[in-house]
Amino acid sequence: MEARLQELQQEALAKIEAASELKELNDVRVAYLGKKGPITEVLRGMGQLSAEERPRMGALVNEVREAIQSRLEEKVAQLEQAVIEQKLAAETIDVTLPGRPVQTGSHHPLTAVIEEIEDLFIGMGYEIAEGPEVEKDYYNFEALNLPKGHPARDMQDSFYITDEVLLRTHTSPVQARTMEKQGGKGPIKIICPGKVYRRDDDDATHSHQFMQIEGLVIDKNIRMSDLKGTLQTFAKKMFGDEREIRLRPSFFPFTEPSVEMDISCMMCHGKGCGTCKGTGWIEILGAGMVHPNVLRMAGYDPAEYQGFAFGMGPERIAMLKYGVDDIRHFYTNDVRFLQQFKRA
Repeated sequence: MEARLQELQQEALAKIEAASELKELNDVRVAYLGKKGPITEVLRGMGQLSAEERPRMGALVNEVREAIQSRLEEKVAQLEQAVIEQKLAAETIDVTLPGRPVQTGSHHPLTAVIEEIEDLFIGMGYEIAEGPEVEKDYYNFEALNLPKGHPARDMQDSFYITDEVLLRTHTSPVQARTMEKQGGKGPIKIICPGKVYRRDDDDATHSHQFMQIEGLVIDKNIRMSDLKGTLQTFAKKMFGDEREIRLRPSFFPFTEPSVEMDISCMMCHGKGCGTCKGTGWIEILGAGMVHPNVLRMAGYDPAEYQGFAFGMGPERIAMLKYGVDDIRHFYTNDVRFLQQFKRA
C-alpha cells in the first residue's frame, strides 16, 4: 500500500509538470484527488490493516494528498500568470503613438450675434429681461394695444394653446410685464432676447420658430432723436462705422410714430446691387415711440413718461453679417456649416 501511494504521487506530479493548460490541471485534480480517485480507494482499503499500521498509513495518505494539492496550486498560479503576461504582451500600448484628435465645438453663429448685441446694449446701460415663451393673450396682444379682433393680429398667425394662452409671437410681452411690474414708476432700459413662434411656412427666409431681440426705454423727456441715436450706434457697431441709416414711416399698433430702419448696403455701399435689390438700402428692424395707450395700460402717465421701442431678428442680422443665404442653415445643425464660425 505504501509503495502504491508513492507510485500515485510520482504519477500525479509528473502529469502536473507536463500540463500546459488549466483544464489539464483540473483533470489531474479530479483523477487523483476526486472521490473516485486511486488515493480514495487506498483510504477505503485501510480497514484491512492492523491497528498499529493505520495511523502511519493515514499520515502517509495525507502527506501524499497535500504534496499533490500543493503542487497543483503552484502550477495553477504559474499558468494563470503566464496567461496574464501573454495578454499584456498582446495588448501593449505604444505611448509614443500620437493621440486621437479631439474635435472642439464653437459658438453657434446665432449665439455669437446675440451675445454681441447684448454686450453692445449692456455697454449702453441696458439690462437683459426675460419672460415666458408660453404667454397669455393679454400680455402678447391686449397690453400692447392689440385688442381682440384687431386686424393687426392676422399678421402674426399664432400657435394658440387655449383661447387665452399661446406661444408668444414676439418678445414684446416681456416689455409689457416689465412696465406692469414697475407700476408706472421710474425709468426702464431693457433688451429682451428670446425665441418666438409664428405659424409660417419654413423657407430660405422664414421659420415657424426664430429669435428676436426687442429693446425698451421708458423715462421722462424721451424723444425720437434718442431712438435714432441709439439705432445709429447699433448699426455702426454691428456693421461698421461707414454704415448709414434711414428711418421710413411705418405702422405698429404699439408705437406711434412707427418707423422701419434701413442700413446702407454693405455689398455695394449704397450704389445698388442684388443684395439690396438695387435700392442701396437693406431693411434691418422696426421701431417707434411707445404708444400712449401702452403706457396707460402699464400704469404710466403719458404726459409724464415717454419711451421708445425697437425689435430686430438676430437671424436676419447674422445672415447679413456673415453672408448666409438660407435661414434654415441655423437650425439644421450641419457641422460643415457651423465649423465655418469657429473662433480662434
